[in-house]
Amino acid sequence: MKNTQGTPARTTDVVLIGGGIMSATLGSLLRQLQPDWDISLFERLDVVGLESSDPWNNAGTGHSALCELNYSPAGPGGSVDPAKAVAINEQFQVSRQFWTHMVSEGHVGDPRTFINQVPHMSFVWGQANADYLRRRHEALKPQPLFDTMEFSEDQDTIAGWTPLLMKGRNPSQPVAASRVEGGTDVDFGSLTRQLTGYLEGTGVNLHFGFDVLDVERASDGRWDVKVKDRASGEVSTVTTKFVFIGAGGGALHLLQRSGIPEGRGFAGFPVSGQFLRCTDPAIVDQHDAKVYGQASVGAPPMSVPHLDTRFVKGERSLLFGPYAGFSTKFLKQGSYLDLPASIRPSNLVPMLAVAKDNMSLTKYLITEVLKNREAKNEALNEFLPSADGDKWELISAGQRVQVIKKAPKKGGVLQFGTEVITSSDGTVGALLGASPGASTAAPIMVELLERCFPANFSGWEPKLKEMLPGYGVELNENPGLASEVRSLTDSVLKLK
Repeated sequence: MKNTQGTPARTTDVVLIGGGIMSATLGSLLRQLQPDWDISLFERLDVVGLESSDPWNNAGTGHSALCELNYSPAGPGGSVDPAKAVAINEQFQVSRQFWTHMVSEGHVGDPRTFINQVPHMSFVWGQANADYLRRRHEALKPQPLFDTMEFSEDQDTIAGWTPLLMKGRNPSQPVAASRVEGGTDVDFGSLTRQLTGYLEGTGVNLHFGFDVLDVERASDGRWDVKVKDRASGEVSTVTTKFVFIGAGGGALHLLQRSGIPEGRGFAGFPVSGQFLRCTDPAIVDQHDAKVYGQASVGAPPMSVPHLDTRFVKGERSLLFGPYAGFSTKFLKQGSYLDLPASIRPSNLVPMLAVAKDNMSLTKYLITEVLKNREAKNEALNEFLPSADGDKWELISAGQRVQVIKKAPKKGGVLQFGTEVITSSDGTVGALLGASPGASTAAPIMVELLERCFPANFSGWEPKLKEMLPGYGVELNENPGLASEVRSLTDSVLKLK
C-alpha cells in the first residue's frame, strides 16, 4: 500500500481516523453498501495495524467465549449464567461471516494468512476451581454454539489435548479443563492490512504519517478535521459529512475535541502489558491450543493468564502472559502526557470514584510492575511446570485503555468491554475500550452504521443479508442455521 501523495482533498463524505481493524472493517462495509461515497483514512504511523491490531500487541484469540472464563463467571451459589458468553460468541460468528464474504469475493487473500484453527481450552487447578469449571461446562454445553465443548478432570486426558500443559505437573494436583477443537487464532494485523489493501484498490484515499489534531463542527453542520503531515509539518483541513474516531487509545482525546454531548464524562484507564514468547520448535510443537486460566484476585479481565499458540507470517510460536503494567500512554507509540491531557471537569468525578472503588486493581498493578524476570518465570512455571524461562523472550505488548464512564449513585465505573458512542445526528461515531474488541469488529461496525445512518440502513439491509447469511438472527436460537453458517465459514476460511 502506498500513501496518497500531496495535501488531502478538501472535502469528502467519510473520514476514518486510525488504521486499525475497526476503521478497516467500517471502510470495507461502506465501500460495498455505498460505493459512490468518497472515503479518506488517516493513520499517524507509516503502516496500518501496528498498534492494538498488531499480532504481538493482542492475544489474537478470536474471542468467542469458548475459553475466556471472565465471560461466564460464577454467580450467587456458584451458578453460571451462559448469556454473556453466548452473546460474545454470536458477535464473533458475525465477524466470521464478514471475513468469509471478503474471501469469497476475492477482496482479501488466502484466509490462512490471517486465521487458523487452534483449539480453545480453559484450564484450572484446585478443587474449588475444578468444581466451577464443571458447572460452567454444564451451563454452556447445552447451548448450540457451544455444543462441541468437552470437559475433563483426568490428567491423562488433558495431557492428550496438550502435553506441554501437564508435563512435570504434580499428579495429585486437582485439575480440570474444557476444550473446543474449533477455536481460532487470528492475526488482526494481517487482516487489517488486507482489508486496507482492498480499500486502496477501490479508490479510498489512504493517508499515512498524518496526525489528526482536531475534530470541530463546521458552520454548515459538517465536520472540519484538522490533520498534520508528520513528515512535512504541513497542516490542512478536510471537511466531511461523517467522522469515525477509531484511533484505539487515541480515540478519547479526539472524542473530547469533537465536543459532542454524548462524549462527555468518559475517561480512560491505560494498562500496559508484557508477554513471554517462545519460538523453539521443540517446545512449540508440544502445544496446539489457546489455554485460558483464572484471573488473580483484583486483576482486570484482560490480565487473565493464558498460553497461546500463535500463527504470525506463517510461523508458529507460543505466547504466555500477560504481565500487566501501568503507563500513562494511551498508545504504544503515544505520549506520557496522554492520561493527564485527557482529564476534564466532566470526567474528574468518574475517575475519582473508580480510583476509590478499585484499590485492589491498583495494588495488583503495583505488584505486577515490581515483578522481576525471576518472578515472571515463576508465573510461567505455575502454568507450565516444565518450562525453562531462558527459552522464552520477554516482549512488550500494546496499550489497552479501559473505559471509565459515569454511573448513577456510584459516580463512575471501570468498564472492561467496548463502548460505541454516536452523536445524536449520526455524524460522529467513536469506539472506546478493549477486549473483545477486534474479534467483534464486524457486528460493532454494523451497529454503528445502524445508529449513524438510519435513513440509509433499510436500503443497505439486502446487501448486508447477502454478506452475512445469519444477519438479524440469533444463531444460538436457530441450531439449523447455526450449523449451516458454521459449515460455510469453516469451509471458506479453511478451518477444517
